[in-house]
Amino acid sequence: MTVTNYFLPSSLPEALGLLKAHGPSLLVMAGGTVAMPLINEGISVPQKVMGLRTVGLDRLEQSDHELRIGATVTLTRLLAEDSMPILREAAASTASWSIRNMGTVGGNLFTPPPGGDIAVALLALDARLTLTGTSSERVVPLSEFYTGFMTNVLRDDELVTAIRIPLPSGATSYVKFGRKYASTPAVVTVAVNLAQEGSLVTDARIVLGAAGPHPMRASDAEAVILGSKLEADALAEAAAVASRECLAFSDGVASEWYRRRMVRLFVGRALTRLAGPGVEGGLVA
Repeated sequence: MTVTNYFLPSSLPEALGLLKAHGPSLLVMAGGTVAMPLINEGISVPQKVMGLRTVGLDRLEQSDHELRIGATVTLTRLLAEDSMPILREAAASTASWSIRNMGTVGGNLFTPPPGGDIAVALLALDARLTLTGTSSERVVPLSEFYTGFMTNVLRDDELVTAIRIPLPSGATSYVKFGRKYASTPAVVTVAVNLAQEGSLVTDARIVLGAAGPHPMRASDAEAVILGSKLEADALAEAAAVASRECLAFSDGVASEWYRRRMVRLFVGRALTRLAGPGVEGGLVA
């Protein structure tokens, strides 16, 4: 069975109307960088498809307190986002320039592991999602959006329309490890966001990608460095704890054992970047 109906609405109300009319049988896509290869290879066989390129969700705006990213803003546009270097790094590490030109921030939220590099950074930044339905709108923290592998809290009549990110007051770090230098699926991705008062860590977000069914916070590892001075022993312990609490899996990219080892190594590296020189000796692979 091939696609029999392709809809390209020109407004959000029109898109929501089509979603209500056709229900779960309607495949919604933005950039199509994940959906189209599956359709072309016959893995996914939707009859009805709706594109979101022309519904007006491509605005990127910054206020005094937050950055608002429309769901169809491309990854390429994040490369110029000076207010949040972690988003620039995440976008630069994602796929190739041609994919970044088409792929969208909203669409990246739905990319299965080991993809979803942008979502890892967004979770570290405490992003919130605006979910718009035919009769209501709600805001859901990204930390509460995922419920399992390829499952989430999005209702049948809702679309992700925006991502809202508070401007970070702390320091951030982002590292991705893949088999190749560029355009590679992740063995592991790590994003860290730390706030400090003086030399003490007062808030910590350590987020892992490609180490579970969806981007996840390493909350036990975060607890290790809360109240610490980012000394070598604390960083090494946090890295080891993260490798134990992650939900690593085996696939064609890496084995579960190897992923756990790389989680430990790259959590250590991400934290070391924020701790500065002089702590490397306490970290082991």
